[in-house]
Parts: sequence; C-alpha cells; structure tokens
Amino acid sequence: MRTGGARRTGTATAALGILLGTLLTLLSACGGPTGNPDTGTSRSADRPAPSSPAADPSRIPGLGDRLHRRIPADSRQVVAVYGDGRDSADSTVVLYTKQGTAWHRARSWAAHNGTKGWTTDHHENDKRSPVGVFTLSDAGGVLPDPDPAPGSGLPYTQSSAFAAPRSWAESYWHDFDYVIAIDYNRVKGTPPNDPTRPEGTSKGGSIWLHMDHGSGTSACVSLPKPAMAYLLRTLDPDRHPVVVMGDRAHLKA
Repeated sequence: MRTGGARRTGTATAALGILLGTLLTLLSACGGPTGNPDTGTSRSADRPAPSSPAADPSRIPGLGDRLHRRIPADSRQVVAVYGDGRDSADSTVVLYTKQGTAWHRARSWAAHNGTKGWTTDHHENDKRSPVGVFTLSDAGGVLPDPDPAPGSGLPYTQSSAFAAPRSWAESYWHDFDYVIAIDYNRVKGTPPNDPTRPEGTSKGGSIWLHMDHGSGTSACVSLPKPAMAYLLRTLDPDRHPVVVMGDRAHLKA
C-alpha cells in the first residue's frame, strides 16, 4: 500500500482574494494566451518512444551524463520530455519506471512544450520551457482527482480557481482540468497555483504538466487528458518521481 501525503481539498472561496490577483500571471505561464493564441502543430495522442531501448538498462534513453547524474538516486519514476528541437513546440513524453537497477518504458504520448522551444535560462514570458531535472510533488485541477485510492498518489488540490479565463479561446478552457506542478521556482508542498517564486518573478514559474490544447504553451508541457489521468493515478510520492525535460540535443549533452 502506498503512503503518499494526505489529500488536500481546495475551494475557490478560501483563497479567492489572493488567487484572483495572481491568476492571469499564473495561467499565462502555463499555456494560455495573453493575447493571440499560441501556434503549433496538432498531432496524434500517442506515438512511439523517440529512441530505441538503451544498451545499458540502468540509464534513461537519450540522456547524457550531465542530466542523468541529476536524477535522484532514490527516484523510481521518471517522466522524460523529449523535445523535437531547440525551437520546436512539439515533444514526446515517456514514463519510465525503475525495477531493480533497470529502467523500463511504461507509456508514451505526443505532447507540446513552450511555443518557442527550450532554454537553459528560462525567464518570465520567454515562451520557452526550461531544460533540466525537476521533482514532481503536487497536483491539482478543476476536476476531481482521478486516483480513486485515498491517501495515494501526489497530494491533489481540486479548485475552480484553476479554471482558464473564458476570455481565452475555447480550445484552452480545459487546459487546467488536471495539473501536475513541475518544481521549478516554486515551494514544494503547496498547491500548483501557489504564487510564491523563491528565485524571484523574473525567473518565471507556474510551469506545469497540464492538458493539451493542440499547440505550444507559454512554458509548460501539455499532454492529452488520458495521459494526465494516467500520470495522476500512477505517480507515487514514495517512488520520488521527477521530470527530465529538454530538446534532444540538450538532453544528450
């Protein structure tokens, strides 16, 4: 039996005064348009992994030594985001699980990242997703937690405060029905929409895994709804999940 943190049940009422003041900033970092919608290419919801199985099963395929060393020794779940190119909004997400000393590919999905691609020095509104290895600690969204087992999975905050503004194009309205916070410039153990930025606002924040609208995001990684539901049911705090993300050239470096 997994023993992840206790569930949190959020409501829009308790934090409405604070959240309304920061909502547009938070959501614009996560994929919604602040003016014209992002552009990109819509693709099928599933496709093969971007590389053949690694010769060394103790390594994640496509990762060089630099990033591989940053995966915590106790991590047994890795969400790998393989960007098609430095300036591309298209990517593939692969979930790897560790059994013994070997990594095994569990699932793979077509996905999107920042509209302008990737960067190793992310800043607010640069429209690029940050390259790196980040822990996954908290989740939430407009919809109820899809994990039916109480006390398991990532701590989940359900709240209407996640809802995308209806002034956005309709294709964006459900982006934040499911959200998994990427621990970039945020405080772990808080809801994904907590506005705190430990490294300052200029470094951006509110970078999430969230539901896909068919094109690039402002900095987040977006996946089909079934993929998000699967990750929310599967990621386990006791297995110390992380996301490894970047374009393929940076991942291999």
